[in-house]
Formats: sequence, structure tokens, C-alpha cells
Amino acid sequence: MNRLFFYIAISMCMGLGLTSCIDDSFTTDPNDVLTFSVDTVKFDTVMTTKGTATKQFVIYNRSKKQINISNIQVAGISKAHFYLNVDGTKGSVFRDIEIRGGDSIYVFVEGYVDKLSKNEPEEINDRIDFVTNGVTQSVALNAWGQDVRTLKAVTLTEDTHLTNETPYIIYDSLVVSPNVTLTIDPGTTLLFHDKALLEVYGTLKAIGTKDKQIVMRGDRLDHVVGGDISFDIMSGQWGGLLIFAGSHDNELQYVDLHSTQYGIQVASNNPERQSLHLLNSVVHNSESYCMLTINAWVEAEGTEFSDAPDGVVAFMGGKIRATQCTFANYYLFAAIEGPNIAFFQNDEKNSLMPLDCKIMNSISYGLGYDVNLGDMSGTNIWIYNTLFKSSGNDDDHFFNCVWEADPKYYVNREKYIFDYRLMNESPAIARGDISLCPESARYDRYGNDRFTNGTATDLGAYVWIENKEQEK
Repeated sequence: MNRLFFYIAISMCMGLGLTSCIDDSFTTDPNDVLTFSVDTVKFDTVMTTKGTATKQFVIYNRSKKQINISNIQVAGISKAHFYLNVDGTKGSVFRDIEIRGGDSIYVFVEGYVDKLSKNEPEEINDRIDFVTNGVTQSVALNAWGQDVRTLKAVTLTEDTHLTNETPYIIYDSLVVSPNVTLTIDPGTTLLFHDKALLEVYGTLKAIGTKDKQIVMRGDRLDHVVGGDISFDIMSGQWGGLLIFAGSHDNELQYVDLHSTQYGIQVASNNPERQSLHLLNSVVHNSESYCMLTINAWVEAEGTEFSDAPDGVVAFMGGKIRATQCTFANYYLFAAIEGPNIAFFQNDEKNSLMPLDCKIMNSISYGLGYDVNLGDMSGTNIWIYNTLFKSSGNDDDHFFNCVWEADPKYYVNREKYIFDYRLMNESPAIARGDISLCPESARYDRYGNDRFTNGTATDLGAYVWIENKEQEK
């Protein structure tokens, strides 16, 4: 019993000692002000139909005494409405918020932007004011607002034209019915919400230009919480482009389609009629394949297919023509399991048509392997003037290829740079057969001329630019 009393007494003394170290009195000194973890809370582009991502910062009381913040509120000088959560309490105005000496609290901020009635993004600046001991301190708020048009579960039953005046946000998919043509103007941006798809049973004409490229991407314009990774480089942000059997004559020119679940999938029951033509486009950062074709006639010129864990492209029967294309795989978020280029001749149900495939003046390189070669005897697969990572030799199916070579891309995975243009020392420079490059693919998506050499083209989707720091 005496020992128990001793322990209790010691515990009480320790508790009294700890309590005595905390000064519960409040400082009224105007020099005892707050410290903030940031001076500006920056938001990415904010669509006028949806709110911002939630941002956070910390308020520190560096004084030994308690401090009372008599007032916290957003100044309200902008076209946005910002809402706060201070130390677990939501509101717009806060009074008498106390912080113990040497302690801190969190502030969370989110906002909504009023309709701007203009096509161009508008910078929005506001601030949060904190009043302590008669002194006002502020944390700045910065965002860009953008008007958008919303399409929710829309099925097009007549020819439709999407213009480039403002971006579109698409929820619950956009469906192009049979015998209907969807035309997308140069410079148009389509922002797809989670799992939304562009489903084409009719015809899609997405024809951009070098200066006004068409963008199809997810609607998350912010960064992953707690990191430097933009949602723009993360796969799986939306479903992708699905072209169904019976759909023909689809065109993607100067289109940047990225961060999907399924990339582009093209199915056909008539490989004698072209399903899809891609020119100077980019299909990248998919959660499965960048492009999968089934019994379809697809032509790709000057197009980049890049970064997908299942493999970059899979050709399952049909007719494929790929000229001046780059098949690259430095996928960041999972192990790469499939080849850059996968050829399939038949399946268990023997439902695949024969594969007639030609790949010309192209590059296949990345962290995975190049192709699922196997026995190609008796196949109609022909590859000309193409650079491979693998060691190999030309034979009856490979002609004038560059084997076991690094094309020297401008890629830095640690800095999230995935630029598949060629450095000065690239062995892909001037290794293409100019006779294999059609006039339609003469210029790459940056407007560089493939024919300036006169006798040869550079391999892949991009023309090499000497001694130039290349930026997208």
C-alpha cells in the first residue's frame, strides 16, 4: 500500500511539473504574431461548374503564451467563393480562435468560381485575413478560373459540332449514335470525368492543327495531395475512346489523348473499310493499352503511343499501317507486363481475321520488351526501317532495321518528363526510308519537315532538331 501511494505521489508531482511548464495566459503583445507554413495558397485551373481541390496550410504560434486570433475570414475581393475549415470547424468567418504557446492548427481551403462569361481563363486573387492583437496578417489565395460547358450522359442522334470557345466537361460518357458524325474543331478541349467514355458508333472527326491541337483528358487539373505529381500524368482519369464495329472513317489529327483507363479501342467486322486514321497525334498514359485493335483497319502516321502497363499497342487481326510512329514505354505507376507492340493472329474462338501489318520508319523502345515475336513464318507482318531495343537481325519480315539501340529520348522519370523527341546523339536520326513516308506525314506535330534531309527521314514520330532544348 505504501508503495502504491509512493507511485501515485510521484505521478501527481510529474503532472504538476508538466502543467507548470505551460503558460495559460494570453499574450497581448502586438509583436507576438502568427507564422504560416505558406504565404500563398495556389490552386490549379478552377472550372466554374465545379469546386477546387482542397488545399491546406498550418498556423504556428511561436510564442510561449497562448494567442487569440480575434478574427479569421476571406476578404471576398474576387469572383470566387472560398470556404475554410479551421482546426476542424467549417465556416466562412471565425472568432476567437485560440492556439496554445508553441502549438499550431491546420486550415483547409476550397472554393468555387462564379461564371466568368468569357472564353479565356481569368486569374483570381483573394486573401485570408487573420487579426491578432490588433495586427492583421494575410495568406494570399491564387487561382485561374475557366468557364466550361457541361455534357451529362449525352447521346448524339444528329450530326453535332463541338467548338473551341470553352472546354467541355463530360460526365457519364458521350455517345455518337450510328449514322451520326461528331466534328470537333481545332483547339477544342474535352475534359472527361471519372470513368466517362467517348463511344463512337457513327463517325468521329477530330481534326486539329499544329497550332490548335485537340485535347482529350481527365477533368482533374490539380496535383495529387502531398506531392508534385500532376493528375495530368496519372493514368485512369477517364475511360477512353471506344470505336465500335460498324463505325468507319474516323479521323484523329493533331489530337492529344491521354490519362485513360483503356486508351483507344477499335473493333470492326469489316477490315476492308478503314476504321481509324491517326495523324500527328499522341495517345499516352493508359491504364491498360494505349491502343487495341480488333479486326480493324487502322492507319497511324507521325503518332506517339506511349506509357501503358499492359503494353503500348495490341493488333488483333485486321489491317494495320503505322508510319513514322513512336512506340515508347516508361510507364511510372506499375510494372510493365506486355511488349510495346503485340501481334495476335487468332484467339481461342478463332474469331480473329488474318493480320496484315506494316510498320515503317518507326521506333520501339522503353523499359519493357519490343514485340512478341514468336514464329512469324507465313504471317503478313512486315517491319521496315524501325529501331528496336532488342538484339536481332533482318530477315524475311524485318528490313533495314536498327537493332539493340537506344533512341536517346528526352525522358527523365524522376522529374516526370516524358518527352519522346530525339537528342543529338540519337541513332534514329536519318535512318528512315524517305520513300516510305507519305506526303501526309511530311510534317511532324510540331511542324518540322521530315524531307529536309532529301534522302532519309528520322525514325519515329518526331523530327530531330539539332542542339535545341526541346520543350512541349
